[in-house]
Amino acid sequence: MKIKNLFLISLLFIFLMTSVVFAQADNVRIAMVVKNLGNAFFEACHTGGLEAVEELGGIELIFQGPSTPTAEGQIEIIDSLIAQRVDGIAISANDVDALVPICKRAMDMGITVISFDSGIAPEGRLIHLDPSGAEFIGRSQVKMIAELINYQGQIAILSASSQHTNQNTWIEWMKEELKEPAYQNMELVAVVYGDDLSDKSYREAMGLFTSYPDLKGIISPTTVGIAATAKAIEDAGKIGKIQLTGLGLPSEMKQYILNGTCEKMALWNPIDLGYSATYITYQLITGEFKAEQGQIYEVGRMGKIEVGENNVAVMGEPYVFDKSNIEQFAEIY
Repeated sequence: MKIKNLFLISLLFIFLMTSVVFAQADNVRIAMVVKNLGNAFFEACHTGGLEAVEELGGIELIFQGPSTPTAEGQIEIIDSLIAQRVDGIAISANDVDALVPICKRAMDMGITVISFDSGIAPEGRLIHLDPSGAEFIGRSQVKMIAELINYQGQIAILSASSQHTNQNTWIEWMKEELKEPAYQNMELVAVVYGDDLSDKSYREAMGLFTSYPDLKGIISPTTVGIAATAKAIEDAGKIGKIQLTGLGLPSEMKQYILNGTCEKMALWNPIDLGYSATYITYQLITGEFKAEQGQIYEVGRMGKIEVGENNVAVMGEPYVFDKSNIEQFAEIY
């Protein structure tokens, strides 16, 4: 009788433990931490994350970010998420190095940490998901502005923050591209920073008009910056006099592309980016895939995404928008 009771108790214990495991698996909590709230690009990332949640099931997606794009604001948020014992954090970093200590602490607590869009140094995350290859992005921006100004004249770059790792890497590749013989009649005269704030980016653009009266083109590889620069070009009466390209949201840039302020620009799909970041974070949490070079993730509708050197995975190539397709995509994001 005692043996029978012991057997029943053992079965009950196994059942309870199995139920706990399934309960945990059905309640995976993933936090998407973005550079700042109120940024349409990251709102679209959130939309993509929710799509992944619906597809995978059993996930609670927490969407957070500071009111202004600072590392300090993100550190406070991550500290709170550690206290909440979330299962995973996918973060677009405001600083490549400043977030490493807090993210290492999160990983020490068993939390899966990846970066996407703007990276954290390798020791502070498991995987970084790049929306596109840095070299391709940087070089393509120069090629677009060169075509718009017929490969002649002064150009400037209006970036986000001087600490944003993705922006800085793209700019380095822009400078490399400008060394090619095709651009010998072009000159990069300034790199300025609007800190991904609309009002500051607008003022920086106006400052470029004043400081460089012969300026022919501006590259703004930031969704906030390119929209603010387009407004500045309009307000200053410089449509057709100063060409503009960069990385922008179709919904925000539609009017400027249709009226010729910005003839063409590029961007990856932030919905796809948020979808992929959430999907990969979940796969790492559940152990379906490992965080190691050469691993090929099966990311739902995005297909295969391979992990490369320094555990960086590239989602895809940026897409060019112009008058032929801007209205279609403006309805999406």
